[in-house]
Amino acid sequence: MKQTEKSYIGYYFLIVVVILYAIVFLINPIKISESLNFTIKIFKQIIPLFVIVFGLMVIINQFVTPKRISKYLGEEAGIKRWFIAIGAGIISTGPIYMWYPMLKELRKKGVNNGFIATFLYNRAVKPPLIPMIIYYFGIKFTVILTIVMIICSVIQGLIIEKEVKI
Repeated sequence: MKQTEKSYIGYYFLIVVVILYAIVFLINPIKISESLNFTIKIFKQIIPLFVIVFGLMVIINQFVTPKRISKYLGEEAGIKRWFIAIGAGIISTGPIYMWYPMLKELRKKGVNNGFIATFLYNRAVKPPLIPMIIYYFGIKFTVILTIVMIICSVIQGLIIEKEVKI
């Protein structure tokens, strides 16, 4: 589809959902009430996450320029960029799909795929879960697993950086 063409699929989907809700309302109004209450509850939970990601995207668009990105995350940043990717991935919170729009914006600004892959890989290392992993598997296992995951994330990032160009 060309960029100038507008897709109406979202509107069609909305119309189908509204029609289905109307049919179910005629059959069982109590189920509609339960469904709408559940939907409102879910929206209340995810709206703060959307606001946070939107705020981060605004900050990125205002303060993160291609020049700054190349300074901290470009190839001339050297090994420091891998530590930034590892640290950012480890401390990032929330559902992964909430990070995709921000990562897409960073990619548009010149961040390479290797950095994004390393960031995504390191999301599996979660400091709040480390005590539980130690409890179930022991400290030696936890330390080795964490170190191996970090090392593999950089290897994966390097491979993707070489093989997948922006």
